[in-house]
Amino acid sequence: MSIGLRARPRFVVFDARRQAGPVLAAVHRLKKDSYTAVVPCAVLSGKKNEELSEAFDAGADEVIRDGMQPPEAVRRLTAMLIRSERDLIVHPSTRLAGTSAIESEIGRRLALGEAFAVCYADLDHFKEFNDRYSYNEGDRVIRILAKLLHDVVKGTCGEDGFIGHIGGDDFIFVIPYNSIPSVCGEIVATFDLLAPYQYSEQDRRAGYFFGKDRRGHLDRVPLMTLSIGVVTNLRRTLTSARQASQLATEMKTYAKSLPGSVYTVDRRSDERVTPQEPLPAIRDVRTIGENE
Repeated sequence: MSIGLRARPRFVVFDARRQAGPVLAAVHRLKKDSYTAVVPCAVLSGKKNEELSEAFDAGADEVIRDGMQPPEAVRRLTAMLIRSERDLIVHPSTRLAGTSAIESEIGRRLALGEAFAVCYADLDHFKEFNDRYSYNEGDRVIRILAKLLHDVVKGTCGEDGFIGHIGGDDFIFVIPYNSIPSVCGEIVATFDLLAPYQYSEQDRRAGYFFGKDRRGHLDRVPLMTLSIGVVTNLRRTLTSARQASQLATEMKTYAKSLPGSVYTVDRRSDERVTPQEPLPAIRDVRTIGENE
């Protein structure tokens, strides 16, 4: 437990062949704590079926029984590690890929050399919605947005589309360059159709409610909108996932300064990028109903 709390071991093997009781109690203790429960645990057990059941009941991720051939044991332990890594990179509430998988996907696209777009989606006025309707309702909105992003990206791009969840109301999706108008346009349009129905009838009809801003001042809070910042490698050279995410964040921040649900596309090229260049000169704003 001490090692598990200080650092995450690759995995832990418990030998329960001689003293099953205290060993399985240790497995249960490790798995009971949410912080250490992510550590994969394998139990060495005897051949009896009840010993197998007791090990899994204690929380073991895999059981290696006496007499098992080494190749099978290796395959089982390898599968256990693969499951563990997969579970850690998936956001628990949305089942979308997490930050490490997002970085890997952007790096993979950079290596392919194809034109693609990194899109950063973020909700506007989400904190105020949470404060008024509770975090449970906020989580429900995040799941709705996750499902919307997944359905539109996968429905339009198939296997060429990727969706990740950074955390909270922040999402990243990666799509082919030529899919930007269709994917982002449908996402913002559909979100604006769904968003009003997350509010009470009174707030929906008014189009706002009175709430406190981050400084504690009471003010009108409009209904939630969606801002998407888009960066591509079509006209400029992207060298890393970190650079791509920074530029997408920059475009997302600019999109949030605009009214309504919008997506903004960075049209800068390598030759035009200078530290003094104003952001409005580089933006491409597309809103609902705009002709493409």
